[in-house]
Amino acid sequence: MKRKYKHLFFDLDHTLWDFERNAEETKREMFIRFRLAERGITSYEDFREKYVAINAGLWALYREGKIEKDDLNFKRFYLTLCEFGVEDKALGKKMADEFIEGISTKTYLFPYAIEILEYLRPKYLLYIITNGFEEVQFRKLKSSGMDKYFTNIITSEEAGSKKPDRGIFDYALKKTGAPVIESLMIGDDIEVDIEGARLAGFDQLYVNHDRNVHDAEATFEVFSLEEIKSIL
Repeated sequence: MKRKYKHLFFDLDHTLWDFERNAEETKREMFIRFRLAERGITSYEDFREKYVAINAGLWALYREGKIEKDDLNFKRFYLTLCEFGVEDKALGKKMADEFIEGISTKTYLFPYAIEILEYLRPKYLLYIITNGFEEVQFRKLKSSGMDKYFTNIITSEEAGSKKPDRGIFDYALKKTGAPVIESLMIGDDIEVDIEGARLAGFDQLYVNHDRNVHDAEATFEVFSLEEIKSIL
């Protein structure tokens, strides 16, 4: 089994790069910098609660191709502000721009991320498949020191298709020249990473950081990045 795979395709956000922690720090800094408490948003926690729900809904629309990335980025802040009666498009645009800039400099990774990449790099070819915004993903990898581990970064913008659609997985195989039988998809999202890869013919490794209960049938499942060493 350890000799079966030659090509490992990683998801980035929530799998290696700790999106929630990095985003949380960035939004907290923005809440203070833009003096949102003075605009009637009494606490960061209230702001965060509204933002999380709006952001999730917009990302679902983005994956379905119903909105563009710039619209997503602007609306998640503007619509959150509107929930508190702050209908300020200029402020929403500033927050959207600063969020993209700020989050791309954050470097929190999941435990053992660098160690597992160091362990895998001599043995396999490593790639990223991501739905994240292209310009941001490259900066995240560079800022966190992970860029040197990956031979190719496949983005949904480049592929013209978003996970879980089969198109992005087929594009990744074509770009890298990897046979699907020698390829393994490693990600944290059952629907987007694991089910999408399965339908494209990949074996899958589900990184279940949060120990979610599920009925998916991933090829492998681990609860930490360190456990990948028991499989590869």
